[in-house]
Amino acid sequence: MAASSHRIMLGPLVAAIDQGTSSTRFLVFNSKTAELLSHHQVEIKQSFPKEGWVEEDPKEILQSVYECMERTCEKLTQLNIDISNIKAIGVTNQRETTLVWDKETGEPLYNAIVWLDLRTQSTVERLINKTPGRNKNHLKHKTGLPISTYFSAVKLRWLMDNVDEVHKAVVSHRAMFGTVDSWLIWCLTGGKSGGVHCTDVTNASRTMLFNIHTMDWDPELCKYFGIPMEILPRVRSSSEIYGLMKSGALSGIPISGCLGDQSAALVGQMCFQDGQAKNTYGTGCFLLRNTGVKPVMSEHGLLTTVAYKLGRDKPACYALEGSVAIAGAVVRWLQDNLGIIGSSEELEKLAASVGTSYGCYFVPAFSGLYAPYWEPSARGIICGLTQFTNKSHLAFAALEAVCFQTREILDAMNQDSGIPLTQLQVDGGMTSNKLLMQLQADILCIPVVKPSMPETTALGAAMAAGAAEGVSVWSLNPEDLSEVTSEKFEPQINPEESEFRYARWKKAVEKSMNWETTEPVCPGSGVANP
Repeated sequence: MAASSHRIMLGPLVAAIDQGTSSTRFLVFNSKTAELLSHHQVEIKQSFPKEGWVEEDPKEILQSVYECMERTCEKLTQLNIDISNIKAIGVTNQRETTLVWDKETGEPLYNAIVWLDLRTQSTVERLINKTPGRNKNHLKHKTGLPISTYFSAVKLRWLMDNVDEVHKAVVSHRAMFGTVDSWLIWCLTGGKSGGVHCTDVTNASRTMLFNIHTMDWDPELCKYFGIPMEILPRVRSSSEIYGLMKSGALSGIPISGCLGDQSAALVGQMCFQDGQAKNTYGTGCFLLRNTGVKPVMSEHGLLTTVAYKLGRDKPACYALEGSVAIAGAVVRWLQDNLGIIGSSEELEKLAASVGTSYGCYFVPAFSGLYAPYWEPSARGIICGLTQFTNKSHLAFAALEAVCFQTREILDAMNQDSGIPLTQLQVDGGMTSNKLLMQLQADILCIPVVKPSMPETTALGAAMAAGAAEGVSVWSLNPEDLSEVTSEKFEPQINPEESEFRYARWKKAVEKSMNWETTEPVCPGSGVANP
């Protein structure tokens, strides 16, 4: 078809900023067909200043967004697609990652502390010790979350206690706190010149300062963590016009969708019904199951989180979430730290060359264990080694680790809901690894279903933006949602073998626990920060 005639047929377009832990993407979709028209991706540098610390540069994050936008617009122009057809922009982001900036200068006051970061372990221990019965679930009735290094409030507390600039800015009423969504929306809508300081309910529900029943910041929670409410962004729904783009080729276009990345993937996988679930394989691994308009509290170590609220007057929907810290990050570790692979594609080849871990088990508890254990003292462990074990077996064990961790959260999910999932909908970068997908089906003993268009997180943000009141170019009515083509992986091994391997995995997990019980003293650097 000639490009010019194709150009006429495209309806309204919707874009999404997908700011993840390891990369930033900008993607443009056709709102009538959900087809991905063009995108651009930029890697983000992570820095590890001390053991267990993970940081990113807020200005690099912002710059990467501008770069992805510009490059995608250039690509669209080359495809003869008019960028004035872009009617709205959605934002989706790595959750919990914590930023503080100066509202007068617009400058970040410290690097972004990434969700995986462990520097707050002693803060968390101190908080848990002062709760009645040393109970990490002390705040769960309001937040749906255990007290953990994972969530933003403890990171913000650390910044206020340990970074002079942050402390001074808070005292002089110049500080603004936000997760990545808030930082991006504030900057893109004008920054220090009238930028909008807001977040959505899904991102707010990951801070430990948000009450998931009242759907607002909770004064008691803020008091508990000693956080002044004036530094917090305004909480909005996931689908409404927050403000307009203030610069660049897309100036004047509304930013009208905002969802934490795991909520966005749930929307992008069209899991709008109570009981529908998806598992996303990114830096970490996140299984979310829609529980409808009622928050369900887990008895098995899962989180209760806000799934989405698609409009100011629409009800909020909730989800049970199983969060695994290290999935794709294990691939990066094998590549950057051990140097046994040069790329993620190589990992699949290496693992496939042996087809077994030969009794080697790898528990990548680099940031402690998340769901269902919530055990910050755990650390990574590789066990079951013999003289026969080589790097190919380790590669296979790394892939199996992702699958076993998923099995643990799926088991917890099934116990909580009482209705076992009969298949697993998956998405995220790692799903391009066919060996991983087959292993996952084998270890779960249920089929794994992967959509042909893997960018479901960005799609979810675009859907929320396009459906917003005042934009209304994307219908979320079930009958209007486009049919999704997908690939299915059926289990191929017998359940007995699967159970045997899973039992072994459980044994390995036990051995990884209670390793790091107090803040380490680093040789040569004195005592780590309290």
